[in-house]
This record gives sequence, C-alpha cells and structure tokens, in this order.
Amino acid sequence: MTRTGNGEHTGRPRRLAATLIGLTLAGGLLLTGCGAGESNGSSTDGSNKSGGRGFPQPAPNRTSGTSQGEQKDTPTGDASREVAPSPDYLSTFALDVDTASYGYARRALDDGRLPDASTVRPEEFVNSFRQDYQRPDGNGFSVTVDGARTQEKGWSLVRVGLATRDTTRSGKRPPAALTFVIDISGSMGEPGRLDLAKDALGVMTDRLRDDDSVAVVTFSDEARTVLPMTRLGHHRDRVYEAIRGLEPTESTNLGAGVRTGYATAVKGLREGATNRVVLISDALANTGETDADAILENISTARRDHGITLFGVGVGSEYGDALMERLADKGDGHTTYVSTVEDARKVFCEQLPQNIDLTARDAKAQVAFDPQTVKQFRLIGYDDRQVADEDFRNDRVDGGEIGPGHTVTALYAVRTRPGAFGHLATASVRWLDPDTRAPHEESGQLETGSLDKDLWTSSTRLQVDAVAAYFADDLRTGDDKGNPLPGALPLGELADRAHRVASAAEDKAVDDLADAVERASRLMG
Repeated sequence: MTRTGNGEHTGRPRRLAATLIGLTLAGGLLLTGCGAGESNGSSTDGSNKSGGRGFPQPAPNRTSGTSQGEQKDTPTGDASREVAPSPDYLSTFALDVDTASYGYARRALDDGRLPDASTVRPEEFVNSFRQDYQRPDGNGFSVTVDGARTQEKGWSLVRVGLATRDTTRSGKRPPAALTFVIDISGSMGEPGRLDLAKDALGVMTDRLRDDDSVAVVTFSDEARTVLPMTRLGHHRDRVYEAIRGLEPTESTNLGAGVRTGYATAVKGLREGATNRVVLISDALANTGETDADAILENISTARRDHGITLFGVGVGSEYGDALMERLADKGDGHTTYVSTVEDARKVFCEQLPQNIDLTARDAKAQVAFDPQTVKQFRLIGYDDRQVADEDFRNDRVDGGEIGPGHTVTALYAVRTRPGAFGHLATASVRWLDPDTRAPHEESGQLETGSLDKDLWTSSTRLQVDAVAAYFADDLRTGDDKGNPLPGALPLGELADRAHRVASAAEDKAVDDLADAVERASRLMG
C-alpha cells in the first residue's frame, strides 16, 4: 500500500516500527522528474500504525548493538547474498540512487565483455528504471510496499518504493552554483569521454537560468580554474568558451582536481543557492595523490563545513568505479555513468537539473519484518549503504541526500512461514528537512495477502525491477551459483522474460535492459 506525507514522529514510541528509503542523483536546473504513480493496491494502508502484533520496534538510539548480518555465527562476506538470521528482523540502510554500476555494465557488454563482478551493485541496476509510485502532496516521501510470489516455494520478492514530489509541483527552485571539475587527461581523448561531456555541457548551459552560476576546473597532471564562479546572466559566452577549449593532455591527477574543484566551489559559495561539485572523469588516478582516503578527506570537510555535495559522472571503457563510488558517498552525493550522447544529455539536461533543489538530507530507511509471518529475508544490494539498526533515529549518522522528482527502490527476498497470515512488514523512511534540519518520518505496511500474485503476472514495473535484480545477481556470481536469489531463472530464460516485459512496458530503457541480458547470456555461453 502507499502512504504519503511529511509527518513528524521524532521520538514517539510505537508498537510497530521500521523504516525504508533509497533515491536520487545530484546537480542543478529545471526539467521534469521521473514517473508518476502506479499502485496496484497490493499492500495495506500505512495509516494502521499499530498492526496488533508484537513485532520488532524501530531500534532506539543506543551506543551498541548489531545490524543485519552481524550477529554471532552469521557468515561473513557478500552482505547482499546473506539471509538475515533470527532474531534480527530489522533492515536499515541509507538511501542511495546511484546508477553508475548499471551504465558501466551496459558499456562492457556493448564492448563484448562481461563487467567485473566487483563493479556490479544490484540496487543501482534496479534504480536505473522509471517507477510509477504515487507521489506525496508535500515535501516528504510516499512509501509504497508491494510484492509477489517467486517460483521458489515459500519465497517472494517484496518491494519498498520511496518517491518525492514531482519537480513540476515543487515551485520555484533556488539558484544553482555548479563547479564542474573536468578530467582532461590523455585517456579522456578516447571517443565517448571528453567529447560527450563537451556536447552535453553546452546543451545544459543553454537551459540554465540567468541567476544560476557556473565554474569550470580542469585537471590532468595538475589542476587549474579555467572559469571562476560566474553568474550566467549575460555571461554564457564565457562558459561556452571554457567548454570549447577543453582538450585532452597528460596524466590524471584526480586528487589535485578534487582539491582545486572544492576550493573553487568554496570561494564561489552562494548563500541560499544549491552548491554542487560535478566531477566528470574516468577516475583512473595515476599522478599526485592517488590514495582514496586522502582525496576523500577534502570532500568530507567541504561537505561538513559548507554543505557542498558531489555528483560523479563516470566515462570511458576503462573506469575507476570503486574510487568514484567512494568519492560520491563521502561527498553525500551520487554517481552515474555515460557512454553515449543520449546518456550524457539525459544526465546533464534532465537528471542534473532535477537535483538543484533538495527534498531531504540524511535520509535512511528501515524495514521491520514480522517474525510471526517471516522466516527469513535478504536485502538485495545496498552493501555499502547499511546502517546499524540502532542508528536509524540517530540524526548524526549520514544518510542519503534526495531531491524532488526521484524514486528509490529496495527489493527483498522474503521467505514466509507456512500458513502465514496477516501483517508481514512495515517500511519507514526518516529524513531531515534540508533547511530546518527537523526530522520527519513516514511509513507503509504490507500484509501477507498482498503476495498472492505470481511475480511474472504482477505489475509491469515490479517485473522490470525483478529482471534487473536477477540480472545483477547473475553478473555478480558468474559461475558461482551457490546462493542465487530465490526464483532466479537461467540467464537465457531471463533474457526471454526481459523481452516480454519490455514489450509490455513500452519503454526504451527496458528494451535496452533486455538486450543487455541477451548479450550477457551469449557471453556466458
């Protein structure tokens, strides 16, 4: 069912509990947000806060405790491939709407190779696709919880969907102060790198408002500020000139680029504006400071002291995925990956503008499963975004930064108890108002009866999410099928299923997903 609003429940005790979320990118301008609202009515109304059972309460603020998968005798390793042991029926994570992993996987498959398993993050596959969740009326989140039965007895996929208001309904956005930090090292001369960035940045500059500001920093063996923070107004030609002058040169001193970029952003900081650093790079640092932790500290300080967040845009057939991901996480931002002109224009002319405004800071989700109906569960992905259960309401612990017009989706494999009937789970999201820092929460609930449908006859968008999750899981495991997702299909069958779903979805992005699954199936033999 769907629950919307921006209600505040900061410390009020409740019998039921839980919480959820995951979402967005970052950057600056206008344009529309993703999706509208499809709810198939397969979950119960979140207004029933009591539920009538003694299932897990939201974790209180404590200084000790364990989170999912950390109990004694729990196997270690790939967190997303572990089943949560009893008695832990809480799952807590920071929201994340990165999509770089899926984009890079598609690029690898287009080049005739499988992506490295370490670069595959299932939540980024799932969050790459449009959703139809109901949107809230105000500045909070809607929470949609639904699911369907898989082909493996007793197991279902449960989906938690979070959505913010449409950008078209968000009113006048604040001005943007964007510092573009652009890699012009020799490797950026490869087609599909700097050329894409130049094309998209030029189009984006056309669409920015007169009261927006732009700075440009470049880096190769060293970094320099090509254009200080400049109010557009009648100065767009200065931005165009800076973009046209970008040419690849020598090595990649990423550390210098990040350091100079943030210094430029701080110098040009605008009160009342959305201040962002946009890093465009293949993230293959080979000169100067290459230690990730040292580079990350520069980002952490600027975020903490000035509220400047990072949007990482990855390019290139060889791409430093791990470093870019860590930079964006430390900078309270997001990552995406582009390999075509279409990708680049979508990122810079739709997604980046969509995120000038901010709906939520430090957003976290928590899902509480009812032990009377749930025997086991497994969160699919979000490995590096997990939060200790007791820190759900600890507002000093970092979460995700979310803008208007975004959706976040989290999928769980859930094994129900034989004959289970009644309440199954409560999903909650907690966030801070970006201006006042006041905390807010919203919740939605799910009943066992909502899982009556077979997965492959359920709503089209749930099927798309399932294909994306199964696909990512297969790419991560390769020949190691020791612990596949319940209901997983052989890759060839998944490709057939993906094409059928794509036909029903009438969505080019889902067509591309089906083609990617088919390529992977051929490569895996």
